[in-house]
Amino acid sequence: MSAINTFLRENELRIAGNPCVSPDFCLDWTALSARLRAGAPLTRYPRSRVEIAAGRLELVSDATGDHAWILESTHPAEARLDDGVVLDEQRTAFPATWRNLLRLKNLIQEHDPASTVFPSAAGTLDRASLGVGARFTTLHWPAVEWAMGELGLSLTANQNSIPRELVFDVDAMLAGRLDVVPFPFIGGSIPEGHQGQSVEGMSHGAVLSKLKSGFHARRLPWGFNADHQPIGGKFDAREDRLVEGSLLASYITFDLSPELAITPALSTDEARHYLEGQPDLGAGRLDRLRTRLQEVGVTVDDAGLHTLLARVWPAAPYVIAGRYGYSSDWL
Repeated sequence: MSAINTFLRENELRIAGNPCVSPDFCLDWTALSARLRAGAPLTRYPRSRVEIAAGRLELVSDATGDHAWILESTHPAEARLDDGVVLDEQRTAFPATWRNLLRLKNLIQEHDPASTVFPSAAGTLDRASLGVGARFTTLHWPAVEWAMGELGLSLTANQNSIPRELVFDVDAMLAGRLDVVPFPFIGGSIPEGHQGQSVEGMSHGAVLSKLKSGFHARRLPWGFNADHQPIGGKFDAREDRLVEGSLLASYITFDLSPELAITPALSTDEARHYLEGQPDLGAGRLDRLRTRLQEVGVTVDDAGLHTLLARVWPAAPYVIAGRYGYSSDWL
C-alpha cells in the first residue's frame, strides 16, 4: 500500500468525504474485494459501461468511496490489470488504482480510437473551449456534465494550477517538502497544493465522473488544462515531475512568475531609468495605463507605477507579442 493511502486510512480520510487526495480511487482493496466476493450491497454505475477487447467494464463503489472495475469476460488475463479478484466464471474485479487507470486508457483507446473517456484536444477543443474546472470541481462535475451533455458542447472539465492549487507529489506533501509558488502579481507567494488534492487524483476523479454520469457515451471530447506550471528559478530541478503528474492533461500552460520573482528590486530612480530604456514601453502606453487605473478607481503615483512595472516588465513583451493569447493593445 502506498504511503498516502496508509496515511489517509489511518486518519479516517476516505474518498467519499475527501476525494482526489490520493492518485488512487481505492484505498483499501482488501476490504472492498472481500465485500465483492461476499456479494455485499454496493453502488453500481450502469452508465459507466465501456468496452475493451477483453470484455465489458463497469464501475462500482462502497460507502467509503473506494471504487472497483468489474470486468465481464471469460479471458480476464487479457485485460492486463493488476490485483484481479475472480467473482465468478464471468466476472473479475480490479481496484480503481492510478496504475490500472493508465492501463485502461491504452486498452480503451486501442479498442475504440474515437473514445472520449479520457481528456483530449479533439473536435472544437483544438480551437476554443469553455473552461469550467476550478477549486470545487469534484462537487460540480455531475451538474456540468449534464448541462454540457444536453447542450452537446465540449468543455475543459478540469482546470487547476500545478503546483499552486494541486499537490504535484503526494510523497513530498507527506514529507513536508512542499514549497511556495512566487506570485508577484499579488505581491506575495502561494502555498503549493493549497487545494489539498493531487493532480493525479483530480485527473482520475474527472475520468470516473464522466463515466458514472454517462458523459462518455455522448462522444463529446473534453479536456484537462494543467495550468500555471512554473518554469525557471528553483522549479527547474523538478520540471520533469511536474509534467509527469499531468500525464492525462490535454494542455499544459506555463507561468513565468518564478523568473519574475528573481528580478532584483530596483529603487524608484532605477525603475524609471529601466523603463525609459524599454523599446516596447513608450509614453503613450504609460498614459493609457494611468487612464485605465483612474477609470477603475485605483490611485497610484508615478514612483509606485514605475517600481511595479519594472518588476513585471520582463514578461510583458511576451504578452504584447500575443504569445499567450492576449490582445496586443492590453496596455
